[in-house]
Amino acid sequence: MNKATVLNNTRATLLETGLRLFAGQGYNGTGIKEIVDAAGVPKGSFYNYFKSKEDFGAEVISFYADGFADKWSGYFAEGPEQPLAALRYTYERIIGYHEQCAVKAGCLLGNFAAEMSESSELCRLTLQEVVAGWRKRFASYLRKAQADGSVRTDLSAEQLTDFFWNAWEGAMLRMKIERSTAPVRACVNLMFDHFFLP
Repeated sequence: MNKATVLNNTRATLLETGLRLFAGQGYNGTGIKEIVDAAGVPKGSFYNYFKSKEDFGAEVISFYADGFADKWSGYFAEGPEQPLAALRYTYERIIGYHEQCAVKAGCLLGNFAAEMSESSELCRLTLQEVVAGWRKRFASYLRKAQADGSVRTDLSAEQLTDFFWNAWEGAMLRMKIERSTAPVRACVNLMFDHFFLP
């Protein structure tokens, strides 16, 4: 294994470990020593990959977003052909994933936003970029659904997307509090059975 491969593997291991620990105990509740110990990496080498814990946090957000985007795209591709039905299928699969994970972690983006937006401009800007990308992707599918007549057109795809995102994140917060996916299921049912429809 060449040096570049080792460096890339170590970096990925640190990001995967950071993601797992941040999801379980939060950014502020997780120290660099805990991350490197769990990853089996010497503490000094952490700074070969990341300038600071804040820089690492921003990288973890991007790493999570990339992985979630891949998962989201996979769900969408295996779902029904009709855009609105495919979106619903995707979110049903996401809910199923949270049920398998015992609903403890919630949405890491929402968790980071609540914990870091005031204290880290770098993390806030990274979150803003990630959410903008998700918003653009979701709205593009809603526009296709508007074109085929399955979604209302009195509001723009962007307005519908923003309302869904706000409702979803609130439902995710309740899911964590109540340790139940009932709030997110209710959110999806209300949105796809009523709010989005013409």
